[in-house]
Formats: sequence, C-alpha cells, structure tokens
Amino acid sequence: MSGTTDSLVIAHRNLLRMSRIPEMILFGLIQPVMFVVLFTYVFGGSINVPGAPAGSASAYKEFLMAGIFAQTVTFATAGAGAGIADDMHKGLIDRFRSLPMARGAVLTGRTLADLVQTAVTLTVLAGVALIVGWRTHENIGKVLGGFALLLLLGYAFTWIGALIGLTVRTPEAATSGGLIWLFPLTFISIAFVPVNGMPRFLQYVAEWNPFSATVAASRGLFGNTIDGVPLSVTGAWPMQHPVWASIIWSVVIIAVFRTLAVRKYRRVDA
Repeated sequence: MSGTTDSLVIAHRNLLRMSRIPEMILFGLIQPVMFVVLFTYVFGGSINVPGAPAGSASAYKEFLMAGIFAQTVTFATAGAGAGIADDMHKGLIDRFRSLPMARGAVLTGRTLADLVQTAVTLTVLAGVALIVGWRTHENIGKVLGGFALLLLLGYAFTWIGALIGLTVRTPEAATSGGLIWLFPLTFISIAFVPVNGMPRFLQYVAEWNPFSATVAASRGLFGNTIDGVPLSVTGAWPMQHPVWASIIWSVVIIAVFRTLAVRKYRRVDA
C-alpha cells in the first residue's frame, strides 16, 4: 500500500512540474497535429485502401486516424526517457534515495504522470481528427475501449522509455534513443499504408508488430471498417484477434520492461 501511495505522490509531483511548463504539452501536440493534417490532405487521395473505392479520401481518413493516435501515444516514450534521464542528471534520484519510499515508486509515478499527459494529448488530437472529417461508427463504450487500448500501449512503451532514461547519461541521448527505434516500428505496420504493397518479409513483421495489433483493434472498435472488417486486416492471428493481441502485447511489454527498469534503477540507486 505504501508503494502505491509513494507512486501517486511522485506522479503528482511530475504533473505539477508539467503544469508549470505548458510548452511541454504544447510542443507535444504540434507534431501529431501536423501528421494528421499532412497525411490527410497530402496522401488522402493517393493511397488506396483495400475494399474502399480508389482514391477515397474519407476511407483513408478512417484508415489513418487509429495509426496517428497509436503513433502519438508511443512517441511519448522519448519524453518519459528524457524526463527520467534529466532527474538522474540533476541528482534528484539521490534525493529520492534519502527518503523512506519504495524504490520502484519513482519510476511508476513518472510513467503514470506521462500517461496523464498522453491522455490529454490524445483528447486534443481526437478533436482535430473530427475537424478534418474522421468519424466513429460504434457506440461510446467501444470507442472508449479503443482509446483505452491506445493508452495501455502508450503506458507500456513509457516503461521502455524509463529503461532507456536510466541507461543513457544525458536527456538528449534519451530523446534520441527513445525515437530512433520507433520510426521503423511505426512505419513497418498497418498504420499508414496497407501491407499488401510491402515485401513479404516486411508484411510478416507488420502483421506481428504490437503497434499494428493496437491499430487494428482501435479501428475495429471505432467502427472504421468496410463490411464489418477492420481496414487492412490480414489473415495473421494478431490481425484476426487484434483486441486480444493488443492486450497481450501491452501486458508483456509492461511486465518485461518494468522488471528491467526497476532492476536497473536499484543498481543505479545503490
């Protein structure tokens, strides 16, 4: 119980810090909004979505948005890593060490605060998506379920960021290290283009990508489908059962990287 209380205290501390530096949230919003606008109006009429009329801009909007949402929540990894690396660099970890608190609470509190910031960003981004023409076609429960899966994936990835932040020496290195591997992860997926145009080995990677599973699950829950089939879903198991695949992937990532991050923190903190 004390560990939970300690984690909430650290989360509150980080949320207060974020509220005093509003440009952190503002700059975090600019990139995904730019992606929404650019992909919608630059590529919207050029990419054919399987099962949709050729050049259908509205079909591509429904195809695109779950991918943009997923990219936004996973890119929070870099911010999580940079924040923890900054705390390490400024000696805040040494101050926390002198307090009677659970060792894992510092990391848990940080990731919870990042989750709140990601939820705010996702809410604003959903509003922008509605403005440019994206629509959902399911009941509110399913729509919220889609966003919940996105946030779960984002929370899982912040633990990867936490491990990176504890491993590198500077916040700048944590930012670079948190982004460089995310680009191939997000682009070799079903997020922005159908997989049928990829080489077969890349199709296999995209189909079993945890990012793709969450995108497919969100599309289905948002009702962004054609004849009841989520856009660009293939015959691979994660694509046929995307909700379960998304949950399994996220839980496994949290279990593995939380364990590694807390172990690394304890060694650094020793």
